[in-house]
Amino acid sequence: MTTNEWNCPWADETDCAVTVCDTEGTVLYQNARSAAVNGDVRGRSLIPCHNERSRAVIRRLLKEGGRNIYTIEKRGVRKLIYQTVWRREGRIGGLVEFSLEIPAELPHYVRG
Repeated sequence: MTTNEWNCPWADETDCAVTVCDTEGTVLYQNARSAAVNGDVRGRSLIPCHNERSRAVIRRLLKEGGRNIYTIEKRGVRKLIYQTVWRREGRIGGLVEFSLEIPAELPHYVRG
């Protein structure tokens, strides 16, 4: 897929940053929030923007599938980062990252 083939109207108006790349790390899609935070990097590789540890995680995800989930704090704003593969016809097509702002105190509920 190319950047021109991505149309995600649901992501365009969501309150989190959504970034999608292919198996080579080329950014195929960014919603407005992602572009505001990261700059418009569509059509460019996200690999150079990451340190070696992060690159290893990206390589592992693209090879094996799975997900990488963690929290960060940047400029006083806490965020949940959820990275997972996306698939097309059962094959890994790339990664999608959701970056969601979260409050300092986050309720946790156990449901049965």
